[in-house]
Amino acid sequence: MKAIVLFSGGLDSTTCLAMALKEHGSKNVIALSLSYGQKHIKEQESARKIADYYGVELIEYDVKSVFNGSNCSLLEGNDKIPEGDYKSQIGVNNKPVSTYVPFRNGLFLSIATAMAISRGCKIIYYGIHKDDATGNAYPDCSHEFNAYMKKAINIGSGEQVDIIAPFVDKNKAEIVKVGLQLNVPYEMTWSCYNGGEKPCGKCGTCIDRLEAFRLNGKEDPLCKQ
Repeated sequence: MKAIVLFSGGLDSTTCLAMALKEHGSKNVIALSLSYGQKHIKEQESARKIADYYGVELIEYDVKSVFNGSNCSLLEGNDKIPEGDYKSQIGVNNKPVSTYVPFRNGLFLSIATAMAISRGCKIIYYGIHKDDATGNAYPDCSHEFNAYMKKAINIGSGEQVDIIAPFVDKNKAEIVKVGLQLNVPYEMTWSCYNGGEKPCGKCGTCIDRLEAFRLNGKEDPLCKQ
């Protein structure tokens, strides 16, 4: 069975890719990387290296014009990316954090569905997890969002396509545990919202990543370089 993986080159999506490859094999997996106007190209560079490492087809699209006018701090030209964990960034009204890209997962899944139907793929994998949904930080990472999108995509594709979110009820430490078992090349991945030579260690995703490795009794390989 053929599958598409929404693939950023980060820790979560790379673990997702490894799971899809184990299940379906490299000849039946397509990695889809969508550029959305982020402030650096480190993610895209990582995606290309990892796709080459696994020997999978990588398709890249640029959809940044969709987000013109957004004040998301991840996007080029907008405010500085905040430091600190997500808990400290969530507002009193449970509004999304400033690094939330408007309905990004909804857009990405829609594009992946159209491609899946065109390419004869039956499954879309993506790496949302419960840490990102906590406190409504990223509402398009929630269990509820996934359930409704799963139903909508299945109906809208004429029951040709299903989505799999293997980590929707798992935290980042649990994702790392799975990835370590699959020998995921985490040294090739990039999670930091900043595009320096090394991860900043201060943004929300860096803090989550470091803690996830610590809880698994490991050091983030990017911190060793």
